[in-house]
Amino acid sequence: MSIPPPVSTAQAEALAAGALPPVEEVRPGIWTIAVPFRGGVPDATLAYVIEGSDGALAVIDPGWSDGGSLDVLSDGFRAVGRRLEDVTLVAVTHLHADHLGAAAALRRRSGAPVAMHAAEVRALEHERADAEQNDRDVRTWGVPAALLDGVLAAWGTGRRIGQGTAEAPFADLLLADGDVLPIPGRTISTLWTPGHTGGHVCFVDEPDGLLFTGDHVLPRINPGVGLGGRTGTNPLRDALGSLARLDGYGHLEVCPGHEYRFRDVVSRARVLIDHRDERTRHVADALDALDRPTLFEVASRVPFSGGIESMSGFLLASALSQTAFHADLLGRAEEIRGA
Repeated sequence: MSIPPPVSTAQAEALAAGALPPVEEVRPGIWTIAVPFRGGVPDATLAYVIEGSDGALAVIDPGWSDGGSLDVLSDGFRAVGRRLEDVTLVAVTHLHADHLGAAAALRRRSGAPVAMHAAEVRALEHERADAEQNDRDVRTWGVPAALLDGVLAAWGTGRRIGQGTAEAPFADLLLADGDVLPIPGRTISTLWTPGHTGGHVCFVDEPDGLLFTGDHVLPRINPGVGLGGRTGTNPLRDALGSLARLDGYGHLEVCPGHEYRFRDVVSRARVLIDHRDERTRHVADALDALDRPTLFEVASRVPFSGGIESMSGFLLASALSQTAFHADLLGRAEEIRGA
């Protein structure tokens, strides 16, 4: 895949070195603070701190709440002469623990409301019922017996999509597409971008020339889809539509949830769309070659990085579920045994 060059050399160098990048001022009154990320993505969550005209602070994606991460966030605030108690809004792009995790702790510390898309709140509320249905689905996928327990633990009732860090009420302010965040003196609007999760949002700051993308678009990683609970729609179709929505935002600097800031989100989104299109063709070829295969047999013919034989647990479950999304996108889900 084509990789965009970094806007922040410090972030890119830290990423290469496996270190936390320093606090940086992205624009006057807007800073990024890297919060340690304990698994899955080999870097940190990039939290963004935004000062309103009243001097109060908003935080986009505060990161983890455990393992000392909240202390790192607090240290970052002190580096710009502020405190966690100055926060009056916590805005979250999506429900994953590396983005939402510290929200409840910040609310307790400062009294700041948490803002998140309503679909993410529903996913957290229905987490247990969704997990039980996932258990039933996994047992139809044709997963080898030696791998089945690991997939069930990672994808079914053994899994917590919020990793136990979300705390009811999950949000005090429910965001919808087009909503403007209540930050005095700033105009930052909500762009609903489902796919990675059903209620994933980006935040658009036209006056400052910034686009906060969470995990929707990252500079080097191809974000997974359907990782936020059951939605009743095809998350792959949702993701492709959400990537296409970025066509009007190519002039904005991208502030992603991980790795480093970059430019030209339109080109990066096109790379991600092309990758998904290629994966759909591989699934079609597999279905053409096999007679009533299991989902595992179809996925075994898809050239995932490292091959599906090297996967287990969550990675295997994600690869299999995404294979199912591609088959559904083709209108060929019924050709898979157990579907």
